Amino acid sequence: MADPDDAPKKRILVVDDSSLVRLYYRSALEKAGFAVEQSINGIEAMEKVLSQDFDLLIVDNNMPRMDGLAFLRLVRCGVAEIATLPVLMISTESETEDFAAARLAGANFYLVKPVTEA
Repeated sequence: MADPDDAPKKRILVVDDSSLVRLYYRSALEKAGFAVEQSINGIEAMEKVLSQDFDLLIVDNNMPRMDGLAFLRLVRCGVAEIATLPVLMISTESETEDFAAARLAGANFYLVKPVTEA
């Protein structure tokens, strides 16, 4: 009988320009059994998404060089393998239009920072 601990871990890409936020998410997600990769902006994240397999993207909205919405729009119009990836957008932006913009860009879920472990 196969050991469940030998099963491949689900892979998550965390995209946030804050090293503290990335460290916090990484710690919580690895403790929960996920493999975590990190990017500091949408450009770096796009390179990783095109070259590696992920099961979930966790994306900040406000980042330099390429923000989360622009990154998400690129993902959604990309090749089939990445266009259907589930995306959780986490942002400090909490207005109704922020939720709507994320949804229009293709976010599956939206949370407002700060996010804490349950």
